[in-house]
Amino acid sequence: MTIIRDDFPNLNVLENGKRLVYLDNAATTFKPLSVLKAVDDYYRFDNANPHRGVYELGVRATNAQEDARQTVARFINANPEEIIFTQNTTEGLNLLAYSYGMEFLKEGDEIVLSVAEHHSNLVPWQRVAKQTGARLVYLYPDSDGALKEEELDKKITTRTKIITIAHISNVLGIKAPVASIVKRAHKVSAVVILDCAQSIPHIPVNVKELDVDFAAFSGHKLYAPMGIGVLYGRKELLEKMPPFLSGGDMIASVKEQTASYAEIPRKFEAGTRNVGGEVGLAAAIRYLDSIGFNEIQAHEQKLMNRLQNGLLTIPHITVFGDLKNQERYGVISFQVDGVHPHDTATILDSDGIAVRAGHHCAQPLMEYLGITACVRASLAIYNTEEDVDIFLNSLKQVRRWLFGS
Repeated sequence: MTIIRDDFPNLNVLENGKRLVYLDNAATTFKPLSVLKAVDDYYRFDNANPHRGVYELGVRATNAQEDARQTVARFINANPEEIIFTQNTTEGLNLLAYSYGMEFLKEGDEIVLSVAEHHSNLVPWQRVAKQTGARLVYLYPDSDGALKEEELDKKITTRTKIITIAHISNVLGIKAPVASIVKRAHKVSAVVILDCAQSIPHIPVNVKELDVDFAAFSGHKLYAPMGIGVLYGRKELLEKMPPFLSGGDMIASVKEQTASYAEIPRKFEAGTRNVGGEVGLAAAIRYLDSIGFNEIQAHEQKLMNRLQNGLLTIPHITVFGDLKNQERYGVISFQVDGVHPHDTATILDSDGIAVRAGHHCAQPLMEYLGITACVRASLAIYNTEEDVDIFLNSLKQVRRWLFGS
């Protein structure tokens, strides 16, 4: 995969005079040249407001948007009308909270979610619960970071109406037992919402095989531009939901006192859209298709194994989640004993290594783990064994920097 590095111009820069080792991919990924060119070409040659004008330029802009929708639909095995373009995962989850949660939940209903959820998949549901009288019920992972069957059996009941869960944790990197969750949810007529922000770059996401009711992800974690995301929803559910935002292009007709709404997905796409971002997302998907998920997974698993095995050899390191878990994808979080995570990240940065330190928008999980923050290293297709080795060698020096040993 070394040739892939040449596709990403950001990797050619030096950080603190050192070769850049970028290990904050769970926050955002770099963009390949093909994506940058696709966005540039759209704004150079096809820039217009889609679905507005009958002139040729407007038709090209409309075609660019709908071609992107078709590309996304194929990528996750959905129907095009089930693909709503959003700004990001956060907007998609908020859309569901307001257009589904606020509309269909009532007092006594339960929303089941993991304590490991990103704030984007937690705070909107807190607001729904407060507004509707519904109750939040939390799933707690065991000591290795996994959700066990008995926890699902205990928490998913006939009162459960929504289960909203991260496909892969942005802190622990461990995959949720989606099949088990969906089976239990549908048995009690609950809907399942899957936050795919962390899974979509690393593993195939087939919404029909997963049998989830909704799924959301962001383009910028998938080598696409910032400001573009996707919400998938089952057609029959989307059709009965009210719009999230109102305005231009989401209506069928407007009179002085009333309005009727467009068919899905445009009912949920008010205003001028980020068509350049949509084009960039389609280009990113084509780029991943050119590599193939078999090669992507094999490469990233090789790096993850090297990273996990290397961490086992370094004293004074605490890793969160089972280091031997083969269902860990892309992310590993840890602490250096006696060193604040921000200090660890700063020391690594002096060697040109970019990692994330903080609570990772998962403060309830931090509290559950008994910490306030940790360091997170996250992988992507352009990372190499050399990146991992540079990171591990620098990590060995962190305590020496501060304590001399």
